[in-house]
Amino acid sequence: MDVLRGWMQVSIFISHTFGSIFFYGIHAAWGISDSSEQFILLSGLVLGSVFTLKRVRDGFRAAVLDLGVRVRRLYLIHLTVFALFAAMSIWAERVLPLPGLVEATGWKWLVTEPWYAVPGALALLYQPPFMDVLPVFVICMLLLPAFLWLLEKFGDRALLSPLALYLAAQAFELRPMALGGTHFTFDPFAWQLLFMLGAWVGRRALMGAPPLPRHPAIFTAAAAIVAFGLWVRLGHHGVVAASAEFVELLAEKGRLGPLRLLHALALAWLVSALVPRDPAWMHGAVPRMLATIGRQGLQVFCLGLFLSWWVATAFHALPAQAWWIDLLAIPVCILILGGFARWREGRRAAPPRRAHRKAGLPP
Repeated sequence: MDVLRGWMQVSIFISHTFGSIFFYGIHAAWGISDSSEQFILLSGLVLGSVFTLKRVRDGFRAAVLDLGVRVRRLYLIHLTVFALFAAMSIWAERVLPLPGLVEATGWKWLVTEPWYAVPGALALLYQPPFMDVLPVFVICMLLLPAFLWLLEKFGDRALLSPLALYLAAQAFELRPMALGGTHFTFDPFAWQLLFMLGAWVGRRALMGAPPLPRHPAIFTAAAAIVAFGLWVRLGHHGVVAASAEFVELLAEKGRLGPLRLLHALALAWLVSALVPRDPAWMHGAVPRMLATIGRQGLQVFCLGLFLSWWVATAFHALPAQAWWIDLLAIPVCILILGGFARWREGRRAAPPRRAHRKAGLPP
């Protein structure tokens, strides 16, 4: 899990640089889903497991309170990243200078009408580019207790609830209204289905339910979906004929089109079924670094947003030098992400100096 999450963090960083040659080394370049879907699914799995554990051990109220602490923490991190990103964008336009950057990147409303923009940001309805991911997690986490309560009361039939909301989002294009000329890149009414499916799987595993079936037909269907996704992506690269327009609509990212949803689930199924849990190669230097990144995923993701923004901005501002910036900056930034994750992990593992001094122990 840690290695996979670390790899997905690196993939998200690369995809956010918009134009790196390294993009062709991540799975988003060869299919119709990317790491976003897997992170939503895995987050649901982990939080569904944690909530269920707290519920069984300490009661429903304790589980809700624990989740509330996690929601508050994520919400405050989002607001912190929002404020720092706004400051960075305004500074870059005025000091570097990069004329028109604030308007092009969605921050003009904050500059011209902050008395409206700040409440919009607090309500998660003002979402300039790069600020559209964490709010989806917050919304899904807020929906989680109700879904798990339904699972307790009605069993697997509770899945009909998030499925119905997903189908309504597809049929009627339901999407919250964003403010300040921005829009919800990830429609929470659609993306919540992946989160709840993950929570369902996590709860099943924790409660000792039989494992999901692994019939050969399921492998065949999953492999066929992944192969079709490859064919569609090859059409985007001009290797084969482009897919029909309705296929592209079914794979649309913002509303998590049905084909994109199936591709993400098929890929997750194949990886979980075929990748061993603890093979020898996972103990090499690179997998260990990825595992460290995976364990510090939220903070690494936030740092990666800033690094990818600077790389993408350099590509745009210096197109003639973009090739060597790409070859140099991407590996260096990945090492920075790995070093940052390792530093955070060591910091968390270190005993508090103050507590040691009070106990009369050496630091």
